[in-house]
Amino acid sequence: MKIGIICYPTYGGSGVVASELGKNLASLGYEIHIISYKVPFRIESEFLDKIYFHEVKMFDYPLFENPPYTVAISTTITEVIKQYDLDILHAHYAVPHTMAAYLAKKMARKDDLKIITTLHGTDITLVGKDPAYFSAVKFSIEESDAVTAVSDWLKNETIKLFKVNKDIRTIYNFVDTDKFKKCLSEKCREKIAKTDEKIVMHISNFRPVKRVQDVIYTFSEIIKHIPAKLVMVGDGPDRSLAYSLTTDLNIQDKVLFLGKQVNIECVLPFADLLLLPSNFESFGLVALEAMACEVPVIGTNGGGLPEVVIEGENGYLCNVGDYCDMAEKAIDLLGNDDLYKKMSKKSRERAIQVFNQNSIIKQYINLYNEVLAK
Repeated sequence: MKIGIICYPTYGGSGVVASELGKNLASLGYEIHIISYKVPFRIESEFLDKIYFHEVKMFDYPLFENPPYTVAISTTITEVIKQYDLDILHAHYAVPHTMAAYLAKKMARKDDLKIITTLHGTDITLVGKDPAYFSAVKFSIEESDAVTAVSDWLKNETIKLFKVNKDIRTIYNFVDTDKFKKCLSEKCREKIAKTDEKIVMHISNFRPVKRVQDVIYTFSEIIKHIPAKLVMVGDGPDRSLAYSLTTDLNIQDKVLFLGKQVNIECVLPFADLLLLPSNFESFGLVALEAMACEVPVIGTNGGGLPEVVIEGENGYLCNVGDYCDMAEKAIDLLGNDDLYKKMSKKSRERAIQVFNQNSIIKQYINLYNEVLAK
């Protein structure tokens, strides 16, 4: 089976899942063609047999204020279809990737080529709600041979918003529990925090939806009761707001900004707790990665996160914006060794039992076979 995977190469969940899916499929003998404007960060440092990368070439032309990315990627996909005779195009994001896949299929005149779309969240909750893109997203979903969503919440939101007469299958994101696990050096940990200090962590792209200021406010309450350090991993438009707030609250010496980190599996094991106070998460991949490392999560009860974090079992879910409640639960958890050990154990157990990569990859393979058999 020859599969084209169309994705963004960046640090968001869609790029991570698409890259890891490609790597796993290649290891099972499938021929994988990654199509993007640069090599996804999860595979750029590795040589992987059976994986081919095809770079989308952009061009500058005075007529266009912005380069026409959909046209450029459609052209690249068409070339890959013709050269390698692909069986499936798996697009991560409806717009522009499914739209580009549809155009490429028509340009290549390959009617038996199947298109699968995986919805990750932003394509529905942000782009899809924009009237300028609504019809394009709806068309992309309806013209796909199969559609998946990373959570039941996202599936239901898509059906409600677009009123599509389409079977959307939930296939959860997954984690490599052999890579993400509790394995750390005390010598390295001491570079971040003292022996008696807990490490609270936040990882995101620092956009407004992530509510990074709530992370700072929550932590400022935690350290009134628990000796701790806050590690902020990532970058984005709200980083300066977060940093300024640490200064305003006079806690800047307790907060470490690490910027973007490629190897999250080397950072997460040092955390004692992950804070995720987002307006909503369509799934919450970083929460799952934390759970695999035996790190409990305190997040919000909107979106798909309640499908990952079970309230009171492997973490806590609070109302959006209620950083006082988040802090109170964090203090209770970090101050109770027995409760903490129980939640840590349950976190990894759930990651292994529900979200391990082998079982999720099988779901994608079954879907591919179903679509090809139609």
